[in-house]
Amino acid sequence: MKIAYFDCFAGAGGDMILGALMDAGVEAEYLKAELAKLHLSHFDLRKEEAVKKGIRGTQAIVIVDDEHHSHHHRHLSDIRDIIEKSDLKESVRRKSMAIFMRLAQAEAKVHGIDIEDVHFHEVGAMDAIIDVTGSVAGLDALGIEKIFCSPLHVGSGTVKCAHGILPVPAPATAELIKGIPVYSTGVQGELLTPTAAAILTTLCSEFGHIPAMTIERIGYGAGTSDPAIPNLLRLCIGESVEQVKDYETEQIAVIETNIDDMNPQFYDYLMQKIMTSGAMDMFLSPVQMKKNRPGTLITVLCPRNKVETISDFLMRESTTIGVRWRIDNRIKAQRSIRTVQTPYGAIRVKLAQVSGEVINISPEYEDCKRAAIEHNVPIKDVADQARRAYSEK
Repeated sequence: MKIAYFDCFAGAGGDMILGALMDAGVEAEYLKAELAKLHLSHFDLRKEEAVKKGIRGTQAIVIVDDEHHSHHHRHLSDIRDIIEKSDLKESVRRKSMAIFMRLAQAEAKVHGIDIEDVHFHEVGAMDAIIDVTGSVAGLDALGIEKIFCSPLHVGSGTVKCAHGILPVPAPATAELIKGIPVYSTGVQGELLTPTAAAILTTLCSEFGHIPAMTIERIGYGAGTSDPAIPNLLRLCIGESVEQVKDYETEQIAVIETNIDDMNPQFYDYLMQKIMTSGAMDMFLSPVQMKKNRPGTLITVLCPRNKVETISDFLMRESTTIGVRWRIDNRIKAQRSIRTVQTPYGAIRVKLAQVSGEVINISPEYEDCKRAAIEHNVPIKDVADQARRAYSEK
């Protein structure tokens, strides 16, 4: 599995992420072609070599026409409109929008306003759009399947911004990094920007030491300032070697809570909301609770950076008054989705593979349900045809 590890020994900025990607092999012309799909004008992206404390890297330089973009006030709805109307790949649009949503949620909480009222400051908004969509497109171009990150070096002291002089990390950044391992060594200044924090906390699955991997490429993205340490973001790209007999392994968060006093009709609502908020899976188990009351054990599997969001939702919208969570190790087969043609139309099938061998074929339920209703045939016949269609390919 192709993985990436961001080593944030000097923090990170959106431009540093772009620079690290270009230094690791993503062509600047490719990124410019991808950014052109946003249908925006009066900006440019170029790269320059930079040396920080004796270590060379690539500096991404975003050039924005201040006069043109100072007339464009951007709220979340404006950015959503730009991204959704772009010609970027669906996965790039989806991930880019998830980053902006997370950034807007943090800003809204800090300023005590509605998320749709968050104002991305004119020129800075254009910088953020380029940093975010460019970073997602660059990682996609490298074929990265999973992203890891070191603990985040945030800096110290104060930073001057549109709202005045604020403490480091800036309030929005502090909101974004809740639940994430961070540290400061006393280096003065803002090392971690809100845009970079939003990108990393949205895209990275785990934060900690470098995972077991065979490193193939290393890229250094240079920042603009010159603190006491080399102002560089290191990106390591390679193949994961942390496998158990050819299976993939990963760490996931497990959230649990027991409920015995909630209307059972509400479970459908809870499951839909939790699954759309970033959970990997959710299931319900019958349990016998104190005083012999029948209850339900809610179990949610999710990335570690979703623990706070999902726990907060359970506390606010179910009848529980407490949740527990832990980190579990998981062994899994490689998974992929293919579309096959059947007498009942196109059906997606989920494949489980080990060392290239397909060990399980699972037709997508919703596709089978739709086809069964449209053609008035048993759903099991649709599923059988889908399996047969893949096996005969």
